[in-house]
This record gives sequence, structure tokens and C-alpha cells, in this order.
Amino acid sequence: MEIIFHAHHANVSERMRKRAEAAVTRAALRMSRAVDAIIRFEQDGPVKRVEIHLHAPRQRDLVARGEAKFFGPAFAAAMARLTAQIQSLRAGRRTARRTTAGKAATV
Repeated sequence: MEIIFHAHHANVSERMRKRAEAAVTRAALRMSRAVDAIIRFEQDGPVKRVEIHLHAPRQRDLVARGEAKFFGPAFAAAMARLTAQIQSLRAGRRTARRTTAGKAATV
């Protein structure tokens, strides 16, 4: 999986980049067939934003955003939102499999 970093008016440490790469890679393993991710770090005065885009073929793109005073908490908020989206996506697939399996058994 390819991970692309964008830093808009922001200085991002190497440690933060490695932390982001490891966390997004772990999250992508839970999502089937993830192809690439874009992690965008933005700084606008005292507000720091992190936006994560996760791409997979034949699925909608997952986008999560977090804002905080520092990049660490902003990234943690974005990852929490991304993880929640992946969990709901997986739960939807499980429900769809159960209903289609139940219909095939009754027919």
C-alpha cells in the first residue's frame, strides 16, 4: 500500500510521519483491498489539522479529519474517526452476508 504525505504550511517531525504510517497501515489491513492513503497535515495559526483519505477499489473513499492544538491529538482524532468508519463498513458487509445467506436457505 502506498502512503502519500502532504504538509501544508506545517513542519511535521519524522517521528510523527512514522507513527502515522504505522497506524494507517494497521487500519488498512482491516479494510479489504486498500490501495493507497493520503495523509494531509495542515497548520492554520494555532489550529493543526490532520486529514486521512483511504482508497480501495469498488468502495467509497473513507475520509477522516481531526483538529487540535498539536498534530498528535489531531491525528488520534482522525484515526478514531477512520477506525469507526471501517468498523461500520465491515458490520454492513456482515449483515448483508447474513441476509443473503438466509434468503438462499429459505428458497
